[in-house]
Amino acid sequence: MTSLNAPALRGGMLALMAAALFGISTPLVQRLGVGLGAFSTAALLYGGAALVGAFSRRPKEQEARVQRSDTVRLLAMAIFGAVIGPVALAWGLQRTSGASASLMLTLEALFTAILAWRLYGESMDRRVWLAMLLLLAGGMALVLDQGMAGGVQLMGLLVVMLATAAWGVDNTLSRALAERDPSQVVMLKAALGATLTTVLAWFNSEPLPSWMAALGLLAVGATGYGLSLRMYLLAQRAFGAARTGSVFAFAPFIGAAFAFALGDRSAGGLMIVGGLLMLCGVALHLAEDHGHEHVHEPIDHEHAHDHSDGHHNHTHNPTIVGTHSHLHHHEEEQHNHAHVPDSHHQHVH
Repeated sequence: MTSLNAPALRGGMLALMAAALFGISTPLVQRLGVGLGAFSTAALLYGGAALVGAFSRRPKEQEARVQRSDTVRLLAMAIFGAVIGPVALAWGLQRTSGASASLMLTLEALFTAILAWRLYGESMDRRVWLAMLLLLAGGMALVLDQGMAGGVQLMGLLVVMLATAAWGVDNTLSRALAERDPSQVVMLKAALGATLTTVLAWFNSEPLPSWMAALGLLAVGATGYGLSLRMYLLAQRAFGAARTGSVFAFAPFIGAAFAFALGDRSAGGLMIVGGLLMLCGVALHLAEDHGHEHVHEPIDHEHAHDHSDGHHNHTHNPTIVGTHSHLHHHEEEQHNHAHVPDSHHQHVH
């Protein structure tokens, strides 16, 4: 039988790939969005994400479909994650340095972890709380650094912080849809967000982008928002919202490094200190080892799964090999192993 720690490894790798794609996108959005309105930039980014979602959908035999009852949650995800978040980021990126804005995005992990703890009861031991305090301290150092650079720089950074809070809410809302087809979730959320931001761009008479800027932002949206979000949702499915947020917190460091490679030399002493504090916080959170005796209550649900994870022991006639999706039943079970807060480990601590 495959090790029960396999979901954590799979989730970590998916979250890391999502982080790399999103991290690289931030300095590119800053460059491609010059002269454009924040709503137009967000509309193009999520237009690209919607295309990725549409073309990567899986057959219903392999992934559970989005339900009509998910509509309100999807709309809320679109408002926070595809309107407020990207619009605030686009606005802030034009008024602060790319490196500091990238590092500030680390606070998304802080907001996600706290909300996951409050709303889903995901475990938060002393090590995790210390990690969150390090992230917060790093964010305060970045605010001080940009405050010394002038009011416009500080305002831009604070608006980027607003984006992290909005994406933290979005991440927490999306946790309940982690068992649905991630491509369908990406497509619907991105399409809603692109539609709303397009209407707002038109209402505010924002200038039309050039063909080069439009194609560039669509491409960045397809990879840094579409593919990244799809991998993020799969990571949440594997090991919960808080831990996915922690691994995803590497995205800002990838973005800051890419901004430096593109010529951003704005890093000062406080920015370096803030980045190091945040990096320590991420590393500390990832070092968590959680295991104890726990009970699985009886449950009926539908999601993509296979029969090698130690929690899906039902049989098929004929036998099905590999990942598949259908409504299935879990009997009550009590055992002890290292685990993460995936869909089968939502118990209260």
